[in-house]
Amino acid sequence: MAVTATAVPGTQSTPASAPGVVAFTGGRVFVQPGSRNAIPSGVIIVKDGKVLNVGPSGTVTIPAGARVVDVSGKTIIPGLIAAHAHVSDVQGVGPRAYTDENTLRQLGVFARYGVTTVWSLGGEQAPAFRARDTQATSSLDRARLFVAGEVITGRTPDEARSRVAAVAAMKPDIIKIRVDDNLGAATKMTPDVYRAVIDEAHRRNLRVAAHLYYLDDAKDLLKAGVDMIAHSVRDKDVDDELIALLKARNVPYCPTLTRELSTFVYESAPAFFNDPFFQREADKELVAQLLTPAKQEAMRASQTAQTYKAALAVAKRNLKRLSDAGVLIAMGTDSGAFPERFEGYFEHVELEMMAEAGMTPVQILKSATVDAAAAMKQTDTGRLVPGMWADFVVLDRDPLQDIRNTRSISSVWIAGNQVKR
Repeated sequence: MAVTATAVPGTQSTPASAPGVVAFTGGRVFVQPGSRNAIPSGVIIVKDGKVLNVGPSGTVTIPAGARVVDVSGKTIIPGLIAAHAHVSDVQGVGPRAYTDENTLRQLGVFARYGVTTVWSLGGEQAPAFRARDTQATSSLDRARLFVAGEVITGRTPDEARSRVAAVAAMKPDIIKIRVDDNLGAATKMTPDVYRAVIDEAHRRNLRVAAHLYYLDDAKDLLKAGVDMIAHSVRDKDVDDELIALLKARNVPYCPTLTRELSTFVYESAPAFFNDPFFQREADKELVAQLLTPAKQEAMRASQTAQTYKAALAVAKRNLKRLSDAGVLIAMGTDSGAFPERFEGYFEHVELEMMAEAGMTPVQILKSATVDAAAAMKQTDTGRLVPGMWADFVVLDRDPLQDIRNTRSISSVWIAGNQVKR
């Protein structure tokens, strides 16, 4: 093995005389979580933003003049993928801001938390599409973004088809619909309308993700051809029929447990408000607002909040059963839809809640990397193999020992570029 530069411990590295080539050495590497044991002491060669080679130390030749980054004693995982979040909707306690500045700022927050790819399922406008269209570059140093555009609505099939056509013109990555009555407070999209949406989207080679709540709706949407279940079933326990429908086409199921958590957790001061990992990015003004007695009392008195609290227990049971049955689980949170769903941080809370539901660390890590990539039809992220974007997180501790160790971030790399933290 020819090494012409001396590695410096940690994330420091030597100057490179081979432009665009970086070698990460000595770390424990999860090449594809769940497929095999990690490489105990590995080498990852990155060239022009993508993985060029990866393997055990002593089997991978480091190109002469490559920049060398010593990550000895660390654990490397593929960057986390959020299959359901929102990016531009919030900016602390300020008004919604669909601007280039806010979009890029939020993508930076996700990146610093090790979430290197975000699927924003609804609401994004032109700035998010611009961010998506300019990210296939070796200079990228913020989270990747994929978008659904406006959520499709419509009172009639024809009206819904016209909305699909309008959103399709913006070239989204997926289409999003809502089939939910918000616990009886709203009118639910009818089957004839969502069938028209699914048909029109498929005619345009676009997949459809469905926001839902009820088991019966999940079954009918799957029979109609929906491509992603974007929230947990929360009204009752799932059954064999739903499992069979999901597995027949390998339709991904995105649990978004933190969505439920956010509806009631601020009835008192949540423990995570004292977590330095939370505090490093949290909007202090928003936290102060959530700590006011009036806010907390309103949440305690809310029947909606208490209903969703009970629904969370159902969601956890359903996640465990579906995971055990071999359904494709894609980690997602619905973070960013409202300010109190803290982007980046809630993705780590979601991982912890998946463990509480009974999933193993291996299953959870898969759901947030390789399985999330498969669910969203991504072919260049989620694994650390040649040809993939070099998006990964360097951890101080092993997430298979405790999934909370995903929070022990030493550094984050996107397209082989270190994210400033």
